[in-house]
Amino acid sequence: MTKAGTGISVAAADPPASTVRLPRRRGMELALIVVAVLLSVFGYCDVGLAGAGGVPPGAAGYGAGLGVLALVAHVAVRLRAPYADPLLLPIAVLLNGLGLVLIYRLDLETPGDRAAPAQLVWSTLGVALFIVVVLLLRDHRLLQRYTYVSVVAALALLTLPILFPAVNGARIWLRIAGFSIQPGEFAKVLLAVFFAAYLAANRSALAYAGRRVWGLRLPTGRVLGPVVAVWLVSVGVLVLERDLGTSLLFFGLFVVLLYIATGRTGWIAVGLLLAVLGAVAVGRLEPHVHSRAEDWLHPFASIEAGQGPSQVAQSLFAFAEGGVLGTGLGLGHSVLIGFAAKSDFILATAGEELGLAGLSAIFLLYALLVERGYRAGLALRDPFGRLLAVGLASLVALQVFVIAGGVTGLIPLTGMAMPFLAQGGSSVVTNWAIVALLIRVSDSARGQYDGRVAP
Repeated sequence: MTKAGTGISVAAADPPASTVRLPRRRGMELALIVVAVLLSVFGYCDVGLAGAGGVPPGAAGYGAGLGVLALVAHVAVRLRAPYADPLLLPIAVLLNGLGLVLIYRLDLETPGDRAAPAQLVWSTLGVALFIVVVLLLRDHRLLQRYTYVSVVAALALLTLPILFPAVNGARIWLRIAGFSIQPGEFAKVLLAVFFAAYLAANRSALAYAGRRVWGLRLPTGRVLGPVVAVWLVSVGVLVLERDLGTSLLFFGLFVVLLYIATGRTGWIAVGLLLAVLGAVAVGRLEPHVHSRAEDWLHPFASIEAGQGPSQVAQSLFAFAEGGVLGTGLGLGHSVLIGFAAKSDFILATAGEELGLAGLSAIFLLYALLVERGYRAGLALRDPFGRLLAVGLASLVALQVFVIAGGVTGLIPLTGMAMPFLAQGGSSVVTNWAIVALLIRVSDSARGQYDGRVAP
């Protein structure tokens, strides 16, 4: 075209980025889901061949059940979140399938305590919740309307277990008529929503208001007070319940989101300092936590005293026995750990029977899941979505660190469920909800460049 009055030829402007058609990559997601299901079925068959010399009779049913669940979840994503990250759902399917395989393998050593069937039922409920969230939650920003509803519900869920008797030294379960549930697992998602919404609404005041102390600009009490009060109440309740693992998880979530909202690296240093001081204080004052700290410092003390190996020592033996390539599925002895072999210490079974190579692959899957969550959050334009995605991904990262660190002897054992792998219905359902929310956020992040209203 020619600019009027000048005779200068001007090229037509490029179309706006919002009209660019991005690949949806749902075919890639389906292919990866098929690989994840096949790997899980192969592991199931391998356990049967190692233990009984033949393919387990339920292999076909297990493969069909897992495949149908994964396919239905894929259809939901294809219909309602066509631009979602294609790696999130396959990673969740593979981790969940591997967890079912490991629990089934340990069930063979404990025929009177079979957990795999119940875990499959909980996995089905988790996928059902995943589908409901993907289909009904059309925009993640709708959650911002329920900021204070989320925090009230979270605190109520955290407080309920106080009314019930302790189990293994902690009051974190609700047990009614043989049915048990862990409310703290659901509360962590609600608190992530609250922290993300509140910090997004007050990010400017948090970053630039208030006085400077030791090089760190502290927000005013009016702004920081409510979120600190919620954090203190939640952590205080968890300390009363002796659930130190979840306390550490919530503290880490609060510090990470505060750093993301303000961009002030000083909050990381303050958070680490407070975490160390709190851990030392609780470790000295609380007998249950003190005993775990002693087991961490002296894992072989019970052997020297002639009482046999402790759970931590037996876990270290399992990792050492696995070596680089492992003993093979179904050929380990990690069941000697005892009652927590299917929950807290299921990673020891993976380390022994899959070796360092298999354990590294599992950690890479978690790292990739967290990275894709961070990527989706950072690609969004709205502060709430960014904080929500980073918070949910950080929940997975912190939980994996706390559990893996305790089982391998890096930090004291805290007693939590490894996401998707360990026995625990509340945990697997909650983790599927986290993946569903990350699916929704990633769909918005990529869809904003395809003619949608910018989130």
